[in-house]
Amino acid sequence: MDAQAWRMLLDGAWVTAWISGLSIALGVVIGLGMALLRLARIPVVDTLLATWISLSRATPLVTLVLFLFLAAPSLGWTPAREWIAVAALTINTSAFNAEVWRAAFRAFSREQREAALACGMRPGQILRRIMLPQMAISSLPGLVNEMSFLVKGSPAIAIIGLVDLSRVTNRIAAVTYEPLPPILAAAAIYMLLIALLLKLQSIAERRAQRLAM
Repeated sequence: MDAQAWRMLLDGAWVTAWISGLSIALGVVIGLGMALLRLARIPVVDTLLATWISLSRATPLVTLVLFLFLAAPSLGWTPAREWIAVAALTINTSAFNAEVWRAAFRAFSREQREAALACGMRPGQILRRIMLPQMAISSLPGLVNEMSFLVKGSPAIAIIGLVDLSRVTNRIAAVTYEPLPPILAAAAIYMLLIALLLKLQSIAERRAQRLAM
């Protein structure tokens, strides 16, 4: 491949990286919020959220991207295609993250909570100072695993015309009639993005271990 092809790949990689990265960040926060609302055990809220999460998890990502792209104009929402992609990826990953967070909260030791209450701490203080730090570490492998799936599923955004890494790969292959080099290069870039997430996970876990000592 020539220099122009590499520039195209890097441009496509940037589109994949920033859309996936923003969706990951939003998905983690929104997923945490949904998990907390479900744990509040308000029947109507819990039922609505459980239904929303189940539907979001069951809907293929490419279908969700295409649905938002086609439905948004009819609702009076005409954002750039990049923001439709962010919305679709965020909806998808936040649903999976909500279940990761909820499982982590359910596994929290009841004895710790009771001990904190006995020391005079309020429920909000227990959540912020004791539960959330521990839950963040215990749920980290599941969250990073979901982040990896999101990056690998991000080629779905190409269906609405975004020039991401997968679409650039197809364009280069169509022009050069040599599909293998751009495919291998794109695969290496995807692997690099996943490796970066795993490295960040490793750093976070090491720091948490040092703080716990």
